[in-house]
Amino acid sequence: MNTSVDISYYPLKDEFIPPIKDFIQRLNNYNKISVVTNGISTQVFGDYLEVMQILTKEIHKSFELPHSVFVIKIINSDLQIHPTNSI
Repeated sequence: MNTSVDISYYPLKDEFIPPIKDFIQRLNNYNKISVVTNGISTQVFGDYLEVMQILTKEIHKSFELPHSVFVIKIINSDLQIHPTNSI
């Protein structure tokens, strides 16, 4: 089953940009998922079990910083807009 995940990450510290960039960069290192980033959130697309395994690992790593907040929406379908599948 494919999934779409919308993630917003809020490191609660003065220097919040570097942890966000690091999280996104780590996600981009995985070939089995597709990552799309914009100014509001990051979307992750792929097989549900693979996406959830990757997110569990990378969110856990981000939680090494004190007071990190993640807001996540998970959808049980691939909603990534492809050139041949645009809305």
